[in-house]
Parts: sequence; C-alpha cells; structure tokens
Amino acid sequence: MNTKAEEIKQQLNQFCVETSAHLEEFRLQFLSKKSDLQQLLGEIKNVVPELRKEFGQEVNELKQYAQQLFDAHKNRMEEAVVPYISEIDATRPSTLYSSGAMHPVSIVMNEVCEIFEKIGFSTVSGSDIEDDWHVFSALNFPQEHPARDMQDTFFVNMNPEFLLRTHTSSLQVRTMESCPPPIRVICPGRVYRNETITARSHCIFHQVEGLYIARKVSFADMKQVLLFFAKEMFGQETKIRLRPSYFPFTEPSAEMDIECKICGGKGCNVCKYSGWVEILGCGMVDPNVLDNCGINSKEYCGYAFGLGIERMAMLKYKINDIRLFFENDVRFLEQFAK
Repeated sequence: MNTKAEEIKQQLNQFCVETSAHLEEFRLQFLSKKSDLQQLLGEIKNVVPELRKEFGQEVNELKQYAQQLFDAHKNRMEEAVVPYISEIDATRPSTLYSSGAMHPVSIVMNEVCEIFEKIGFSTVSGSDIEDDWHVFSALNFPQEHPARDMQDTFFVNMNPEFLLRTHTSSLQVRTMESCPPPIRVICPGRVYRNETITARSHCIFHQVEGLYIARKVSFADMKQVLLFFAKEMFGQETKIRLRPSYFPFTEPSAEMDIECKICGGKGCNVCKYSGWVEILGCGMVDPNVLDNCGINSKEYCGYAFGLGIERMAMLKYKINDIRLFFENDVRFLEQFAK
C-alpha cells in the first residue's frame, strides 16, 4: 500500500466520532468529492500500467473501509438516541368540559321581552344612574314621598339629584319625552333599593316595565295584554287576579297575582301561604305624568305595568329563596344549562 493510502487509513482509525457534527466532519474528510481519498482515486491514471491494478484495488478497498466505518459510527449514534416518549396519550378519549350557560335571571328576562315583542312592544334600555326628575318628579312622586328617603334609595355621593334607579320607569319617562305617541315599549334592566335581604327580597333585582300610550286605551286592554303574558309565561291554565292598589304614576292602579306555581295554590313561604303570588303592578298612566312628559293628557291615555324578574324566575323554576340568584353557586347555576 502506498504511503498516502497508509496515512489516510491511519487517520480513519484515529478519527473520534462522538456527535452528529463529528460524523459530518468524517464524511467531508474521507467520503466527499473533495476528500483526500477521492483525490487518491484520481491518481490511478498516473500509475504505471503494471502497478495500476494493484494500486486501484488498494484504494477501492480503502474507500470501502471508510464507508464501513462511517456506517458503523452512524448506526451506533442512532441506537444511542433515547426515543422521546410523550406524556400525552393520543389514544385516550378527550375530556368533556362543561359549557357555560345563561343565568336564570337572564333567561327569564329574555323570555319576558320576547313575549311582549310578539305583540308589538319595542325594547329600550338606559343607564343605571339617573336623576331625580326621571325617577321621581316626572312620575308624580311628591317631595315628601317615602321612596325619596335615604332608607329606600341609594343616592350617588350623597347627592339627592342623582341616584341608582329604583325602577326602570325612568326609561318610560325618557321615551315619552323623546317620542310622540303612539308609544308601545318595554324597559328591562337592573334596579336598586335599600331593602333588607331575605328569602323574598334583595337590594339588587331586575325589572321589566311596559308602557302603551295612544288614543282610547282602556283598562280592559291592559288586562287582556297581561292575561296573554301570564298564559304565555306560565302556561295556558294560569289563573290571574287583579287587586286595587296605589302607585303615584297610575290611576286607577292594581296589582296582579297568579296562582302560586310552587305549591299549586296550597300555600308556601313564597306565597305567604295564600296560594297567590304578586308578579306585577299596573294601572292607567296618571294624566299628570303625561303632561310632565310633554304629552297632551286630554288627547292621549295609556297603561303601564312593571314586573320583577327574580319573582318570575322563582315561580317558573320553583325556587323558594331569591338569594340563590346572587350567590353564584355553580351547583345551582348548572341546573339551567341547556
């Protein structure tokens, strides 16, 4: 074997391959087209004829030896690689996560609005913070009325001119001030009153109030609309009753009860063992309110009503404690997921 071949073989045996980078250096030095071994192959043509066969055979054997070493190093490194085992089992069935659901108060409020929208009422909304005129004065509340007292109303920064609305009737006032009759609107929203929190009452609750102003509107018209609503909301067998009452902004006024859906009229803590539950107040709009809002009370008349959403939800879902709506207990709320 010629001296150059001996030198290349010695380099092959001494070359240390520990990493993939070393393996690539080995390939470039001994097996690439520009390697010393490849150049040695090119020298075959310059060897004298009688030695050319022997020289070529030695160089080819050296090339095969270099390839064998390369393959051996490569296989050794591949076998030494620890295969990655994922901690995720791709064959395992996926975990089912429970989806969110609307709050029962939102469900009932949307249902109430949809019922009235079916018979021509439009929905209006507004700010939770209102001024005295739109909450009290325009609605015929005298200055000495108890609802203006600090014990019933949350005022903003102790300023009696601004407060958290105690009812959504303020939206009715704004509608009458900005829109000429005929007016047919419902006003859903959150309201605030400084009341003791019990199973039947809360300082925060939700209302939907309705207003219809036109010519020749009667109490009988209002009764039929409310009867339609009660049957749509609670079932066609629902019974209602109207009791005379008093509100500063309506005259005559009434409160409407339905037969208690929780006890079936037998008596429970929700209906105070009477078999009936009040769900709304209503009446014919007082002429003073119309005049305050710029509507001619001699030409137009109408009716108004207001109902509590929490009370509706309690009856609809047979819930006997209003506080459950505000506690955010997931076990309670999951019952309303569809």
